[in-house]
Amino acid sequence: MLDHITLIVTDYARSRSFYEKALAPLGITMTAEYGSYAGFGVKTPFFWIGGKPPEFWTSVHKAGVSPTHIAFTAKDRATVDAFYAAGIAAGATDNGPPGPRALYHPHYYGAFVLDPDGNNIEAVCHAPV
Repeated sequence: MLDHITLIVTDYARSRSFYEKALAPLGITMTAEYGSYAGFGVKTPFFWIGGKPPEFWTSVHKAGVSPTHIAFTAKDRATVDAFYAAGIAAGATDNGPPGPRALYHPHYYGAFVLDPDGNNIEAVCHAPV
């Protein structure tokens, strides 16, 4: 199951305003904002926009490909660890080994790999230890 997705946008303010208005009829509102990243959802964010790709993306993604971030829900931390190991074994580039990400919330445990085009693929578990 998808946990969340992030699109990189060219004009953060314009896009944030657009999505606030366009998603309102669906009952989706901005539920979180970190700098130039806004998260939209019903109670928690599942759709994010970002004002610019993080620095590492500019050096790893292929020309003409807009980097995207997709996170898949994992049932537990062991599954996050297994996703990371399988991704690296399949040829992905490390973009953040399995571990807690307290910046997002106290129980957030995720791992990140870059696919062959530089897209940031994540597995995340939100359950307490």
